Amino acid sequence: RASRCIIGRGLIGDLKRRLPHYWSDYKDGFTGAKTAHKVSAAIFFLYFACVLPNLAFGMLNSDNTAGAIGVKKILFSQMFGGIAFALFGGQPLIVLLTTAPLALYTKIIFSISEDFDLDFRAFFACVGLWNAGFLLLYSLFGVSRLMKWSSRSTEEIFSLFITFAFSADAIKDCLKDFNTNYHTDACHADSNINATIGNYSSSGSNINTTITGVLPPSVAVGAVYNIADSLLNTSEVSTPTPGEPSTGGAAAGECMRESSILFLLLMLATVWMGLTLFNFTKTPFLTAGKREMLADYALPLSVLLVSFFGSYVFRDVKLKPFQYDPNETMFEVAPMTSLPIGAVIAAAGLGFSLSLLFFMDQNISSALVNTPNNRLRKGAAYHWDLLTVALINGFLSVFAFPWVHAALPHSPLHVRALADLEERVEQGHVQHIVVHVRETRVSGIVSHVMIGLSMFLLPRPLTYIPRPVLDGLFLYVAITALYGNQLFDRLLLLFTEQAAYPPNHYIRRVPQRKVHAFTALQLVQLLVLCVFGFSPYPYMKMVFPVLLMFLMPIRHKLVPKVIESRYLQTLDGH
Repeated sequence: RASRCIIGRGLIGDLKRRLPHYWSDYKDGFTGAKTAHKVSAAIFFLYFACVLPNLAFGMLNSDNTAGAIGVKKILFSQMFGGIAFALFGGQPLIVLLTTAPLALYTKIIFSISEDFDLDFRAFFACVGLWNAGFLLLYSLFGVSRLMKWSSRSTEEIFSLFITFAFSADAIKDCLKDFNTNYHTDACHADSNINATIGNYSSSGSNINTTITGVLPPSVAVGAVYNIADSLLNTSEVSTPTPGEPSTGGAAAGECMRESSILFLLLMLATVWMGLTLFNFTKTPFLTAGKREMLADYALPLSVLLVSFFGSYVFRDVKLKPFQYDPNETMFEVAPMTSLPIGAVIAAAGLGFSLSLLFFMDQNISSALVNTPNNRLRKGAAYHWDLLTVALINGFLSVFAFPWVHAALPHSPLHVRALADLEERVEQGHVQHIVVHVRETRVSGIVSHVMIGLSMFLLPRPLTYIPRPVLDGLFLYVAITALYGNQLFDRLLLLFTEQAAYPPNHYIRRVPQRKVHAFTALQLVQLLVLCVFGFSPYPYMKMVFPVLLMFLMPIRHKLVPKVIESRYLQTLDGH
């Protein structure tokens, strides 16, 4: 009877699999060829890849919650969650992070609290505790076994959606800056003034002739300047309506086109420099060891160099200031006893929807980390990882701190940072194959200790990192996540000459029309996710976690009706 009990069976299996390797998880961070270099590069990668999104989402949460959750709280959540998971989690290569969907849920909870006159911190904590309770049940009853139905197709669709999400956040920030500083009434007024002065300049000979014919030359010059000054004042200052004070300038604010141009320059410079260094191993410059070192430190080098240019070289250009509240309260227990019973029941519904998002994010990230292509030796721990995440977020919820869960593409990129890669050339195409990964807890622990210490670097020197550099980081992470994504590779085939197709296994074994049909089916699923995930209606986005769950039955029940199973094994296998 005991052997048939399903409660905790997955947890026990994970512990038996991972506990024998626990001490080696630390030892492997210090021993072996090139380990010191690889681990230190992974530490700096994790630091910048986590702390910069924390700053961006911290400012976003502060705006969405009227300052109830800000940068300081999000840095603490990152530090606590990262260290706790690196110490007690089953698969230490997974990276926890607060994400854009979690920021959206926070905004929805704040809106509901405002609509029904509820205490936001109490309602937020209640939703978080319900979420943690559901995750606890999922781990105890082994619900993660459902992930055996999660194929490469599901993982790649979700991964590409996350890439689009990071790119969309960066592009929206850039467009917002241009709308605020470039396309304004003040800028258009300046353009009209310049055109008017140009018209007067074209007939300036007549003006000068007329004026100098009547007045002495010195007086005539002053008269011309007075005319220009009166034109400027007439164009810029509007007559206030009775009862309203004069603005003394353009109604839409100051024109700062140089700020928007610098924003775009710094964002693209961060992406360009990061990708150039990331792909430096493909160049003939320097030695192989130095090329690999530059590639490993691509992210921190690009962030630091571009931040220096933005904050020092272009210091005369005004950029949007860093928003930080030094008086943000930290360890204050949320007053959940003030909530009525109806609010607690509503929080249960929100918590269940949130738990589906946590479940899919956590397990898909785990699947991408533990993919056979990464050649990990110590085994996965899906159930134990889910339990650890539940306990971490339960603690954070009590104090109304932001939640964290396994993040894409940070987790697979963490594996790559700790991996030794080997180049293999086949029919003129170069492929990078993982030959060994250092499965260690050291990089996660040290990087998140550094993130915790960053709370003492607020507001300076962290404020010297311009906002466009944060958006450039989003684009860099989004683009580098495309490497090895077969869905993206097959999308490129649609625009590639057939004679130049790479010698991939699925191209050799599957008819071309079946390859494109499978890609089209994935694109339809991705499009549906994007419609709900990027919807302008917040409540519509709450359906997104449920749609993620439907990807698995669609793959196993509907797709085989279009494409034969023997082809699916090739197209959708690791």
